Amino acid sequence: MRQTWRWFGPRDLVSVDDMLQAGVEGAVSALHHIPPGQVWATEEIRQRQREIATRRDGSPSGLAWDVVESLPVSEDIKKQTGDWRTHLENYKISLTNLANAGIKTICYNFMPVLDWTRTDLAYRLAHGGTCMRFDVFDFAAFDIFILNRPGAATAFPEGVYEEAERRFRGMNETERQALSGNVVFGLPGAAEHFTLEDVRRHLAEYEAIDADQLRTHLVTFLEEVVPLAERLGVRLCCHPDDPPFPLLGLPRIMSTEGDYERVMRAVDSPANGITLCSGSLGARADNDIPGMMERLGDRVHFLHMRNVKREDDQMPGSFYEAEHLGGDTDMVAFVAAVLKEETRRRAQGRADCSIPFRPDHGQDILDDLNRKAQPGYPAIGRLKGLAELRGIMTALSTASSGSA
Repeated sequence: MRQTWRWFGPRDLVSVDDMLQAGVEGAVSALHHIPPGQVWATEEIRQRQREIATRRDGSPSGLAWDVVESLPVSEDIKKQTGDWRTHLENYKISLTNLANAGIKTICYNFMPVLDWTRTDLAYRLAHGGTCMRFDVFDFAAFDIFILNRPGAATAFPEGVYEEAERRFRGMNETERQALSGNVVFGLPGAAEHFTLEDVRRHLAEYEAIDADQLRTHLVTFLEEVVPLAERLGVRLCCHPDDPPFPLLGLPRIMSTEGDYERVMRAVDSPANGITLCSGSLGARADNDIPGMMERLGDRVHFLHMRNVKREDDQMPGSFYEAEHLGGDTDMVAFVAAVLKEETRRRAQGRADCSIPFRPDHGQDILDDLNRKAQPGYPAIGRLKGLAELRGIMTALSTASSGSA
């Protein structure tokens, strides 16, 4: 398992030096300043590689850009409207430029409108730290009473509407604005930050697109880009929906093992792969994360290792970002499944026998509380998670080698 770390570029308050001191082996990054649909030029890619390879004092870091997260798929491509064909050709050019720069693992997602959704970016925990949280009642308050989405009032499980209304009535204007900002925050570091009017406009554009249609658009996208990726030696890996259930009336098509099986079969190529995110998928009680690694492991090209604690098992349901060993996913079983897959790959002589992973998200603890880095991406919280995962990796590897 290759240890990596997400870095948002020179403005990231967790620096390359911090990343190096965490002991990681490679970086996960993206060109967030380039809007979706535009070409990632060779010089822009080389510049990011130089930034990752350099410490604050100008000396070499020894780190390389291992994984792209993400090369974004534009909304036009997802909807097959507007300039989607131009954006598709630009995506191919970007893939080619990345491959020529030696970067071969490319994460992307096909979530409509927002890349992830939380209602609280700094939820206070009992130990005094904070984490990100999705509260279904707060989300319903946003959806029904702030966004005023048609049909929202009947879109939630029984009893949610009444509690959502109570919470909305109890919020002052500042609290309502804060909730709205959290919900539409999207991807940290992204070029786009949506207003409510932006969200309403995007939702209207998806009214005629159901899950089957969106899946057809994903398959069309893959049929175009996967043959090129295969020729370039690039591994594409699709990130799951976050959270993995429908929100805002939008279709969700990468939320379960069955969703991934359908897409892997539709475009059957080693270049069409999976970003297995234990946190995103773990927000559903019916997703068996270690089992998914066992059954789909041949196509897993990238791992997000994080844990969430479900507060209920309904969908949509509330959850928060737990400590890496403290949530509902059995991380020991998950790591064991990854190591088993890597052993199988080594026996086959595969070049990708070491699967890159990163400690995804983390709780803000200690000095993280003052650093105010990207939500979900603190220095110490992720370092703690990485240390815990390293411990599992070392214990299981030692046991399997017979030297315990």
